[in-house]
Amino acid sequence: MIESVKNIEIAEYDYPLPDERIAKYPLKERDSSKLLIYNKGVVGEDVFRNLPEYIPAGSLMVFNNTKVIQARLRFRKPSGAQIEVFCLEPEQPSDYALVFQQTECCVWQCLVGNSNRWKGGLLSQSVVVGGREVTLSVERVSAPGSVNSVRFSWDGGVTFAELLESVGELPIPPYLNRKTEESDLNTYQTVYSKIKGSVAAPTAGLHFTPAVFDAMRTRGVDCREVTLHVGAGTFKPVKSELIADHEMHEEYIEVSRELIARMIAGDASVVAVGTTSVRTIESLYYIGAAVAADSSIEPDSLSVNQWTAYEKEHTLPAVDALRALNDYMQARGLEKIHAHTRIMIAPGYKYRIVKAIVTNFHQPKSTLLLLVSAFVSGDWKKIYDYALANDFRFLSYGDSSLLIP
Repeated sequence: MIESVKNIEIAEYDYPLPDERIAKYPLKERDSSKLLIYNKGVVGEDVFRNLPEYIPAGSLMVFNNTKVIQARLRFRKPSGAQIEVFCLEPEQPSDYALVFQQTECCVWQCLVGNSNRWKGGLLSQSVVVGGREVTLSVERVSAPGSVNSVRFSWDGGVTFAELLESVGELPIPPYLNRKTEESDLNTYQTVYSKIKGSVAAPTAGLHFTPAVFDAMRTRGVDCREVTLHVGAGTFKPVKSELIADHEMHEEYIEVSRELIARMIAGDASVVAVGTTSVRTIESLYYIGAAVAADSSIEPDSLSVNQWTAYEKEHTLPAVDALRALNDYMQARGLEKIHAHTRIMIAPGYKYRIVKAIVTNFHQPKSTLLLLVSAFVSGDWKKIYDYALANDFRFLSYGDSSLLIP
């Protein structure tokens, strides 16, 4: 199976997307966006605020509670050249919360704009944080490739989280072709965002409002949360002809044992909000299968690589994989599982836990479109043709869909 998946040609997942169909700004009311409904091959539409009517009572719905950080910082050299430092993730990503609480220094993996003008040495600037003047400095520790290790150091006793909130810039998607505006600080966060760490929003969740959640609770839908910190790789287009030559970006995930127990009680059946939730939930199956086979694996070694799902036939039922993971966590006194995933979900993938997806409309020739195609058994063109023909708005600030295969 792995060879047939690796030999998928990304050109088969292209479609015409005129710039005017890309939503540059959100609608005034989040839940007034259009909702495409794909239900067992039949396509229709409604308004997003009516989504609860299509979710069966008693369903388990999972959201990604990550919060977008103001990850872009700008420095100037004495010559006047501007250097942009874009924080991707901490050097030790399992310690996100600890890194944000640092008050003197920390090291991040970063993209550096105008990198050829910064040969080395410290870049510093004076900034005001909470009424205090702070000297913030950056130094490139190493640059093994396109991603650089950058050390931040500062005085004034403020936290790194306070620094970013005061002087950082929210990194909206590059395909919006505009600068970040004040309104984006609110509209480019979900109403339930909590855990700082993403450089891109889990945009399927942008449509949800307190009123929609109230309607979900009235129907008995159990809304739970996971955390996957979205990296800049989410915007990385597939430039190779075959997906075998595309390297998936690594993402940090965090899931509570309480949620895993709830999944077990619900017979491993989940409605996932957004592709980030999909990747988190489906990764749990392979982590569970790994600890079922070898319970001596150390927690720090738990990960899912790009081709794990295809390297062999996985016959373990999803509920058993989740039970193995729950038992593993209980035996080690872990209330949360922390892991990394590079999971590639493409046509040929067998979904284990996710039974329905709420998601926006994705870029042509993207791994997210591959994920959708795998979920609807290759029927993605019917969905996208309908959206294009019926004035749906595309990408991050665009409209939504509910997919039931």
